[in-house]
Amino acid sequence: MGRAVPAGALLVALVVLGASSAADAGLSGVFQEMVKSECHFINGTDRVKFVKRFIYNREQYMHFDSDVGLYMGDTPYGEKVARYWNSHPEWMEYRRAAVDRHC
Repeated sequence: MGRAVPAGALLVALVVLGASSAADAGLSGVFQEMVKSECHFINGTDRVKFVKRFIYNREQYMHFDSDVGLYMGDTPYGEKVARYWNSHPEWMEYRRAAVDRHC
């Protein structure tokens, strides 16, 4: 029981210090990465298009379009990543078949 009091005091001090620094921080440390997959059915099920979008902080930086069959960069960073992924034939074969798997 002798150790519980100092540990409790330390916890309270950390919470108080953490709360004040968190209030001053603002939202500058918040980042969001999102991947969104879409199936577009054109003319019923005659033609199906699969699109996979890669978004960072509300900006799409790259996407895969099954009609094109390649990753396309939408920003300079996305172009670098797309070149890297497009250069792997096994991965691209898997990605091109995604329209059948997902849709």
